Amino acid sequence: MSKIEQLSFTNVISVNPYKNTYVSSVSSFLNETVSPVYTKDQYSISYLNTKDFINSHISLSKNIPDEDLYDAIYNKAYDELGLDQAVEYHIQYIESFNKLDENNRDFHVFIIDPIVVDDTFKNTIEKIKYIDYIIPSPLLIKSLYSKEIIEDSGVHCFLYFQENDTFIAIYDRKDFIYMKSLNYSFLQMHDRFCEIFGERIEYEDFINFVSNENLKITSSRYKESFIKLYKEIFANVSDILTYVKRALDIKIIDHIYIDTQLQTVSKLDEIAEVELSVKSSNFNFNYGFESANEHIDHIHSLMHLYTTTNTEEKYECNFTTYHRPPAFIKRESGRVILLAIASIVLAFIYPISYWTLTYAQSVQYNLLEEEYREVHNTKTTREAIIKNKEADKHKTSALLDKEKQEYVEKKNTLIKIHDVKVNYPMKANLLYKLSKDINKYQVKLETVLYSEKETKKQLQLGLVSSKDKKITDLIKYLTKTYEGKFSFSIEEISYTEESKLYFGELKVNLL
Repeated sequence: MSKIEQLSFTNVISVNPYKNTYVSSVSSFLNETVSPVYTKDQYSISYLNTKDFINSHISLSKNIPDEDLYDAIYNKAYDELGLDQAVEYHIQYIESFNKLDENNRDFHVFIIDPIVVDDTFKNTIEKIKYIDYIIPSPLLIKSLYSKEIIEDSGVHCFLYFQENDTFIAIYDRKDFIYMKSLNYSFLQMHDRFCEIFGERIEYEDFINFVSNENLKITSSRYKESFIKLYKEIFANVSDILTYVKRALDIKIIDHIYIDTQLQTVSKLDEIAEVELSVKSSNFNFNYGFESANEHIDHIHSLMHLYTTTNTEEKYECNFTTYHRPPAFIKRESGRVILLAIASIVLAFIYPISYWTLTYAQSVQYNLLEEEYREVHNTKTTREAIIKNKEADKHKTSALLDKEKQEYVEKKNTLIKIHDVKVNYPMKANLLYKLSKDINKYQVKLETVLYSEKETKKQLQLGLVSSKDKKITDLIKYLTKTYEGKFSFSIEEISYTEESKLYFGELKVNLL
């Protein structure tokens, strides 16, 4: 909401629908409200946790006109993401600018089941009736750049722990590029801590330690288990950052901003800087507001900051279905009331049986609607489990294939090493022995050849002597000496008149 738009409202109220907390502002003063009420001149804003919606990336041709853009994104989201055709999801999007692709436009798409929205804001609507704006929580961070509260234009990671959700968001040069929900909300951290600690402790004791104990100096028996828990969390964050850098071609994360919904004594930014080796800070930005409370949830501060940011400098992604009504005669409810009055007049004309039938159908409809909600929730949960298992399967298969490949390569290397260590010395030793015997009978070697065919190994020795008897005596000696180890054969002994020498090719087969 820009400053011009603010003029029609006297105050702003921000809503955390998951904890039912409300913070109102007049001018630049924030105050937590225990009992909010509806007023016409009050602007209301809230948010959705990252785990409640689907976030994906979609590319469309630049030839699609703006008036057809929503329909194109809507249809492509159902096709590419395999959404349930029986559910009419709420879909919003923001454009991301890809300078490398001249033919397509890129969009970050946010998708949520309308039943989730209804369940999340059911209690809120009972108190304040209308919600002007509902935005995915990571998109609120854009206002920090628009207001120049964060001036650096590098790659920034934002990590925020809440009771019901913990999200990680990444901005590159002031533009949103990635978000993910982590399974480390305070409720989930409590369960995991109890597993590590080996004992079930009260959730209130867990929160009290997180809020009031400093890990550097505490002597609490919980200290070691909390250190293990934080190391596990940051190991998971490190894996996510490694994936994002590889998937989005990011060379380095310049800064990490990390904080919690609670006011904590332990400095998570110091722990993150040590564990992740990235410069880190908390969420204590200069939001430009004063507060009567000691600590205001940073998400509330971000929502109030968002309402003071000009429209063109923030992300427009509104999931609200709780709009303010137009004039009575133009609003749907006015038409419904007029129609209801007409229906009541007509209803008195019909027999009482029609009233009974209408009531029965209404009861049946409510029962079916309740049954649908239960079945739908079960279906959604099982689909998510199946997708996670399939992803684990693909990951395990890829790891197995890699291990098999490494095994084959190592096996081949060992075979080659064995061949070199065993065969080469054996050949040299054999030649040495045969050379001594050949010299003993005054026979000379002209050539030496070695060959292998399948399992057959053979030496071919070119013999030269002044007398053929020396060659035959040599063969007799070798045959007798190496009986059972080698077989010897010679096809002919030839005589060359010019050199007055006898030649023969002795074949030595290794048995």
